[in-house]
Amino acid sequence: MPYMIETWDKPNRQELRKQTRDEHLAYLAAHAGKLLACGAKLNDDGSDAGGGIYIVDVDTRAEAEAFIAADPFSRADLFREVRVVRWRKAYLAGQCCL
Repeated sequence: MPYMIETWDKPNRQELRKQTRDEHLAYLAAHAGKLLACGAKLNDDGSDAGGGIYIVDVDTRAEAEAFIAADPFSRADLFREVRVVRWRKAYLAGQCCL
């Protein structure tokens, strides 16, 4: 059951994001089997917008919440807000899933 996790960084935390990025990417690689998609939110000019979106395929909300809580960005206290919502997989990789 897919869940979308959206995060917003605390203000002025770009340096913390940079310092924690390699550990964050290693965490994502270690859990790639759960990821349908993920990535940073960007401003139109391509600069960091201070947050990200993850779409994870897990069985329960509790698993989605545990996934984001274990992310190094969460453990470093980067986020000011995290929202977890169920997500309907209508199209994925150009394929209809309905």
